[in-house]
Amino acid sequence: MNAAQTITPELRQWIVEQARAGVGPEQVLKAMMSSGWEEAVAIQALEQTLEGYLHQHASANSLPPPSRVPLPDLAGAPANLVVDGHEVKVLLTLKNPQLVLFGHLLSDQECDLLRTAAAGRLARSETVAAASDGSEVNAARTSEGMFFERGENDICKRIEARIAALVNWPVENGEGLQVLRYLPGAEYLPHYDYFDPRHASTPAILQRGGQRVGTLVMYLNTPAGGGGTIFPDVGLEVAPVKGNAVFFAYDRPHPMTRSLHGGSPVLAGEKWVATKWLREGRFD
Repeated sequence: MNAAQTITPELRQWIVEQARAGVGPEQVLKAMMSSGWEEAVAIQALEQTLEGYLHQHASANSLPPPSRVPLPDLAGAPANLVVDGHEVKVLLTLKNPQLVLFGHLLSDQECDLLRTAAAGRLARSETVAAASDGSEVNAARTSEGMFFERGENDICKRIEARIAALVNWPVENGEGLQVLRYLPGAEYLPHYDYFDPRHASTPAILQRGGQRVGTLVMYLNTPAGGGGTIFPDVGLEVAPVKGNAVFFAYDRPHPMTRSLHGGSPVLAGEKWVATKWLREGRFD
């Protein structure tokens, strides 16, 4: 095939048929390239076709409509992004789920400052209550944690501004930073960060900023063993390396976003993380 390759309706239909048959995007891409399609054209055809297919599938099955989500600008596939004079490495990207692994998002000093500021305020972590307002202790989450108010101190302000610039989302649409400590054996079983529309507590929560649409997990230390962040739907485990961070976005409160994730048990030492949740609207 020559350089003037065209994405035809027939090609789109074939891609949809492969998706309906359960063939993964990687296998479809490989088949297209084996047939002579240029990689860039094949990737464009896959992304555009599958995005349209998912939206049609969602509409046909009465699934929640998609929302705009925070995303870093990765045009040109950069290896590094410079934000407020701080160079952040782009280590890994996924399209589905929408996920980016950043290297050196935080400096060692910033990690240490957050840990020190949070240490005296830790308490048993809770999760959003399913049947009522507020939160509750959950056996699936065995960490200790605390919340900073947004902009509570200089280190929070600096990190929040960097995150906002990095993922192109307003500072005021973010919740305050949450810092967690996991001791040996502690874990967080796989879960979703969006607020489940089926829960009685969700309508009241959504009045304050709308749905969560993105999560950034920042590693404040490197545990001696275990403690990775897992994404079961795609078989991915992110190693907890001090200063690195994993970001993922979810455009609707539904498992089709493949944003199921969890914290593997810490096997040796302890793990410290800071989590930033991003909302659809202003969070006060």
